[in-house]
Amino acid sequence: MSGSGEWRLKGLCIKASPLGENDRLITMLTDEQGIVRLAVPGARRPKSSLAAATPLTYLSLQIFGKRNLKSVRQIKILKSYSGLGKNIECLAAAQAITELTFLLVGNNDKQQDYLSCVLAHLDRIYLYKESQEEDIKMLSMSIQSLIHLLAIGGINLPIHHCCKTGEPIIPPLGNWEWNCYYLPSEGFSSIEDPQSNLKINASEVALLQRLLFPELPIKSNGELLGPKKVWLKILFIIETWISTQLEKELSSLKMLREIYS
Repeated sequence: MSGSGEWRLKGLCIKASPLGENDRLITMLTDEQGIVRLAVPGARRPKSSLAAATPLTYLSLQIFGKRNLKSVRQIKILKSYSGLGKNIECLAAAQAITELTFLLVGNNDKQQDYLSCVLAHLDRIYLYKESQEEDIKMLSMSIQSLIHLLAIGGINLPIHHCCKTGEPIIPPLGNWEWNCYYLPSEGFSSIEDPQSNLKINASEVALLQRLLFPELPIKSNGELLGPKKVWLKILFIIETWISTQLEKELSSLKMLREIYS
């Protein structure tokens, strides 16, 4: 912060709404302050130099003011993800990231690596090119982005250890008799549980465990691992884990389910 009471702030705009007659209220995801809300004077006027304050835009801002609601004096666009609206799949995946962010990150809540993780996943969604045949890659990208953000946000999907015994879950690939049991309030049990309404086989558990890695699980021939029905099963796990742990459902995940079902 400079002596004049002005300072620079970098962040991703995740929401924008009208404020007064000509101004805009923006919600920013930042490294330093978590989620922060700022007034952008005159942003809704025609040809305003501050009109770039729109959702899914990575910005560098000049901030001023001593009140609770600080104001933006200058905006520089570092990267715009506005093209994510090119198709419904990309839009739903980006909205899922935004919706989860509002649940995981608080005001003045410094989150190490959270913003960089969001930007990395938005980059991947932005670069996505739809193929002609049935393509579930965007579904897998969306699921993996949420698994990574849940891990950083402290509500990790606990797929590596049994929630009943604490023992490591090591799926015996090729053994089709083996099952793991999913409990939305606790995690995954390697021993049968009457409370569980979902059984997961060894290959499905292995796929879930691989989703914590940085890259998507791609076969040597370039195809995505796992059929659509398995990815929809994993989507159900993510949906119910979020709704049970955070007591909120993501409307964007319902949209994804409708697209791919």
